[in-house]
Amino acid sequence: MTIGLLNEPSGENRVALLPESVITLVDLKTEVLIENGAGNSAFALDNAYTDVGGKIVSRAEALKCDLIVGINQPTDAEIDALSEKQVLICVFQPLSNKALVEKFITKNITTFSLDNVPRTTRAQSMDVLSSMATATGYKAVLLAATHSPRFFPMLMTAAGSIIPSKTMVLGAGVAGLQAIATAKRLGSVVEAFDVRTAAEEEVLSLGAKFIKVEGAKDEASAGGYAVEQSEDYKAKQRELVHDHATKANIIITTAQIPGRTAPILITKKTVADMQPGSVIVDLAASSGGNCELTENDKIVVKHGVTIIGDSNLSSSLSMDASKMFGKNVINFLKLIINEEGGLNLNFEDDIVLNTCVTNNKEVVSERVKNILFQSVNS
Repeated sequence: MTIGLLNEPSGENRVALLPESVITLVDLKTEVLIENGAGNSAFALDNAYTDVGGKIVSRAEALKCDLIVGINQPTDAEIDALSEKQVLICVFQPLSNKALVEKFITKNITTFSLDNVPRTTRAQSMDVLSSMATATGYKAVLLAATHSPRFFPMLMTAAGSIIPSKTMVLGAGVAGLQAIATAKRLGSVVEAFDVRTAAEEEVLSLGAKFIKVEGAKDEASAGGYAVEQSEDYKAKQRELVHDHATKANIIITTAQIPGRTAPILITKKTVADMQPGSVIVDLAASSGGNCELTENDKIVVKHGVTIIGDSNLSSSLSMDASKMFGKNVINFLKLIINEEGGLNLNFEDDIVLNTCVTNNKEVVSERVKNILFQSVNS
């Protein structure tokens, strides 16, 4: 089987597989074709791939491989040119991309979306969302620090004492917990909020204060993700978040609901009441943002508050983010490559079943069926 590794679009510095991952695929008896320059932005040059058994080819050749791997999906024109039975593995957010899923069905392409890997103990080593969230949460705090006019730690100087900054993290998933840990290491006083009651223990273990809103709906069936809350709960949440936000110097927002617009946690009024010089880093910007004034992929200043909308901060940590992403990909590929280096799709494996979006002109993932095609199946 041939595996094609694609170069990512402009602005994306990661690569789906570093040379160290290609070594494993060669050992698995597959032939790996790498688009020229695919790893340049992650400081993995073409010769590093050829040294481990990869072959450098054009994009057109890589797109003809039996199995194609990337972080971002190919262009619409390239997808249209794919042949039946080709396998595409990338991150294409199927829960909010129904038209693309329907195109894959029509084209009879087998697709796996790595953001659809189930959040189970066995699948942790393949969970690209958690890996990239680790990088994102870390970088969000560093980015906030560079834009803040204040020190993070308390300082005792000859010119007097400097009080520590106050950081609030909204959403205590992987990105939020990494943001908490990073802000604490920099010396900030940290507090965090999450609708999931299970997050409280993790927040406290990192030395942060947990902001609790009573009455949250915490559905175990959501697989560890946040769920939509009642209007009464949202009103209590807005009031409590507003009170804490007006005292914070740094806010990192990470709250997202799969397949839905990100919940608004920081309103226009809250921003207007915040301290001038405060910084908000909105990691949910690509799905609408947790701050009402966020503009995706932009840095804006409103009422003296700097608002940074960036959901792809992991791209700025291209080497280590690529390393983690590639390890996740390799662990997944081992499930679908047989001993002879061919394709083996075992849909009795829950990870293969749930990560696969389309196969044989059908939607395979129950999660995609239930959320994206609910009206069709009802």
